[in-house]
Amino acid sequence: MPDCGPGLGQGAPEARAVTPDGDVLLLVPADSPAARATAHARDGDLAAVMEITDVAPVAVPHRIRGRARIAGWLTPVTGTERVRCAGLLAERHPAGPFPGTAWTPLRLEVGEGRLDDLWGGGHVEPEEFAAAVPDPVATRETELLQHLAAAHDDRMRSLCALLDGRGRARGPWERVVPLALDRFGLRVRFCAAGNGKVLDARFDFPRPVRDMAGLRRAVHALFDAAAAG
Repeated sequence: MPDCGPGLGQGAPEARAVTPDGDVLLLVPADSPAARATAHARDGDLAAVMEITDVAPVAVPHRIRGRARIAGWLTPVTGTERVRCAGLLAERHPAGPFPGTAWTPLRLEVGEGRLDDLWGGGHVEPEEFAAAVPDPVATRETELLQHLAAAHDDRMRSLCALLDGRGRARGPWERVVPLALDRFGLRVRFCAAGNGKVLDARFDFPRPVRDMAGLRRAVHALFDAAAAG
């Protein structure tokens, strides 16, 4: 959700993408405060902040996994750049909408970033943001977590066997819920009965996975290790 400063309002973009240079493309309604403000900015750009909230796609206590804040300068995308912008947005959002009379593409040049989640936080420099690559699991994470939660409760519970002595002592655990999944591993939330106590544990893969085939092998190996105790 970009915030364009006092009096200029907030609004969630309909679509977004990141350019190879690390700028963030935002597609907003043509009559939105952000579109109007950037069109009339005196210096050609407008200070703005984009805030992102990461919510777990499964039912679990404390579902907000993290928040990101990206501050920078917002400018309209004009001229021939609109064609390249439209291509990047279409690649990220094949079903549209697409830039046109009803939608205005904006560019957020990243000045600084901040990431905070339940397990830590820190600043993100523009160079780090530009160099980051998409996690190969990201587009399937929601589907996979929901599948694990709905169809593999027994396997999720088996992960209790991989907790260290301290983690086991804090139990017994009534629910074991998959919380996050990326190329590095699976994060799980263990929930106790009645008292609201939770424990988060991360089970790292032997090496980062590169594709879905590698992810399947890594997850199966994790559950096999849990079954072996």
